[in-house]
Amino acid sequence: MREQTVWQKSSFSQEEGECMEIATLGPAVALRESDDPGTVLTTTPAALDGLIRAVKADVFTGRTEAGR
Repeated sequence: MREQTVWQKSSFSQEEGECMEIATLGPAVALRESDDPGTVLTTTPAALDGLIRAVKADVFTGRTEAGR
């Protein structure tokens, strides 16, 4: 029997859609946009943690925590 994937929405999600959903798939983490549930990105928990830390530190905009 195949186990059903349980998707969770962020507590910051709006009723209009615009939400990211996350699920665990064995040792992997799956992400999808609620407006396009057929497109799923899978990664490792460590890689997702690195991405979240980089976003919070403004790595992708050229700003850093120290420069605020």
